[in-house]
Amino acid sequence: MAIETELKLRITPERLARLRRHALFRTHQITAPVTHRLHNIYYDTPKLELHQRKMALRLRRVKGHWLQTLKGGGRVMAGLHQRFEWEVPVPSAKLDFSNLDTSVWDEHLPPAIREKLRPVFITDFYRTSRELNWQGAIIEVCMDHGEVSTDQHSTPVCEVELELKSGEPRQLFELAQALLEIVSFELETVSKAEHGFRLLAGYIAQPVKAELPRLAKTDSLTDGLQALIWACLLHLQGNLHGAMESGATENHDAEYLHQMRVALRRLRVVLRMTEKIRADEELAALGVSLARLGVELGRIREWDVFIAQTLQPMRAAIEGIVGQQSMQALLEYSQLQRADCYAALRGTVQARELQHLLLRFAIWMNGPYWRQAEQGAPQACDFAAKRLHQLYKRYARAGEQLPDAPHLHALRIHAKKLRYSAEFFSALYDKHEARLYLAALSDVQELLGGINDIAVARRLLDEMPACLSGHAEVMVFIKGRLDADLSLKLKMLRKLIQHFNRQQVFWEKG
Repeated sequence: MAIETELKLRITPERLARLRRHALFRTHQITAPVTHRLHNIYYDTPKLELHQRKMALRLRRVKGHWLQTLKGGGRVMAGLHQRFEWEVPVPSAKLDFSNLDTSVWDEHLPPAIREKLRPVFITDFYRTSRELNWQGAIIEVCMDHGEVSTDQHSTPVCEVELELKSGEPRQLFELAQALLEIVSFELETVSKAEHGFRLLAGYIAQPVKAELPRLAKTDSLTDGLQALIWACLLHLQGNLHGAMESGATENHDAEYLHQMRVALRRLRVVLRMTEKIRADEELAALGVSLARLGVELGRIREWDVFIAQTLQPMRAAIEGIVGQQSMQALLEYSQLQRADCYAALRGTVQARELQHLLLRFAIWMNGPYWRQAEQGAPQACDFAAKRLHQLYKRYARAGEQLPDAPHLHALRIHAKKLRYSAEFFSALYDKHEARLYLAALSDVQELLGGINDIAVARRLLDEMPACLSGHAEVMVFIKGRLDADLSLKLKMLRKLIQHFNRQQVFWEKG
């Protein structure tokens, strides 16, 4: 058995051609580039039992020979794929289990499953590969261009794989950083096999919500914080491509960008907790970069919410041709502003900067910081109780000054920090009490978010350019509706806060 460690980069064919010719490879290569056609047949049962077990079985033809490979387990972190791999040569294009290490193959591929195996999809691509010596690490660089196909559907694949032969995973990301200076790409979290299974299932891309790891009381604090950071990064990555693609269409799904912002906020909360363990220069710099990105995404989100929750609903409520025309003018202006913001997000500079930020995180996460932070770190439960108590006190103090607008904004920020931190550590405590507490806090936070959306909508109306001054009457109508909505939300907020204040502070019971 081998552990395969590789970094996948999604790239366009044009950029792959540019990258292929770059002098960096000639400078660092220790083997000359070789191109082969790789034809792979993937097998599974009719119920896709291997896929459900996160396993993949294939036959690969290369240079007239066949290899039988079973992959499984492992994890994906910021595009880094680590999996167990068992590979044996076979005489023909047929699965052969006669000359295997039965203790291994029987465990992961029981005979009862083997009897039901059938071909499910094919990957067929050309691979140009060479080995590089990159700062002492031996890395195989594979440039793949081809397709994944089932009986009825196919999808193109164009990617670069950086496979670690010797060295540290951090060095894969450092090489990727150097490649990013040459051409743009996206860190790829989906394997070719997963593309095939998605074709089989008729997969339709949709926004990804947070899936946080379940921390155990036996986990060290540093292990828990690392798991949370990787989960937040995966959440961010899972929505990045969708936000880029969806923002380019009229019928885009604003939820992609919203989930990106949620991932950023969660990540910033985890980083602040990490700073309490051990300060670090790169950690601080990453926090600054996240804050800057959050502001940029926030501008786009403001237009998304203003259009969807203010202009479009009120367009149906306003009467008269003149009013409808004025509302349409405001809507068209707002849509243009949003389109410009999304175009900037998709632009080469911003898109590259986003990938650069992910690589910086991956390098830092695979660096020496965590070994040093582990020394003297408190127990996870002790840290969690202390941190949650601090955040709750800050939230409570902010809530004493309602309903002034500045205090509402402060309360919303403190509610977010408390909610995300409580979610992160909830598995360490009583599940029922944590669930009730988080549900009540979530209601408060979401209503505070709605109140903030009203404040943003009023600001955007006030900032409308002089060319729209002829539509002032409609703006007054919109503000009147917003004020009425704000009054209702403030009354509801007091009730929700009272309900939340009655909840058991679950971390004090241990």
